[in-house]
Amino acid sequence: MTRAALPLLGRLWLALILVFLYAPILVMAAMSFNASPFYQLPFEASTVWYEKMSANPQILAAALRSVLIALATTLIATTLGTMASIALFRYDFPGKRVLQVLLFPPIAIPWLITGTAMLIFFFAVGIGRGTPAVIIGHVALALPYVIVTVTARLSSFDITLEEAARSMGAGAWTVLRRVTLPWIAPGVVAGALFAFAVSFDQFVVSYFLSEPGDSTLPVLIYTAIRKGFTPEINAISTLIIALSMTVMVLAARYSRLGGDR
Repeated sequence: MTRAALPLLGRLWLALILVFLYAPILVMAAMSFNASPFYQLPFEASTVWYEKMSANPQILAAALRSVLIALATTLIATTLGTMASIALFRYDFPGKRVLQVLLFPPIAIPWLITGTAMLIFFFAVGIGRGTPAVIIGHVALALPYVIVTVTARLSSFDITLEEAARSMGAGAWTVLRRVTLPWIAPGVVAGALFAFAVSFDQFVVSYFLSEPGDSTLPVLIYTAIRKGFTPEINAISTLIIALSMTVMVLAARYSRLGGDR
């Protein structure tokens, strides 16, 4: 095998991986436009399942609840995560390294374990199940993503810019508002988008912490699949995937995960 063939094989292998990952999603999206409820072929294009989905009050209520919870999670997690990132960047204090290391276990620990632990903890402290518990759980999951993203942006920040602003008479709030925040804004936006995606797509924690009859959209989809699968699920799943991929592409763009180009 010549060296010239290696790049070609690499591209072929990458193409096969992408096909393996995205082929089921593409089939599901295509079937959401099939008029047949039994996926019969030949394919008959129709938007009937999107029309039924838009007229389903349960799906609309669950979608609205998911969006509101995701927005609340994004606001809280982005605010707290940005503040924590700035504190970790500016100050040295006992236990700082331990705190930085502890950011990663919530990302790595299976959400099934996290959801079970949260359910036990919330009942132990008297919070129980419900929307407040779901928001707190989502914030706990989203915070590490925000902190890591904003901290990555702060790593390229020149601290002498703040020192120069202070030497010219700017106060702490002015320095933060006019110097620090504009610099880390791409990281903050990316962290917010990550937080929204984590919350909106979250199933396990929402399943454990939601009250019966007051489900988020992923929980509703799971329940619908258990009771009886209809192509309406294909339609709403296609919309969720499109929204999630859009959010993640924007997050990658604003966090410059691919570099400056």
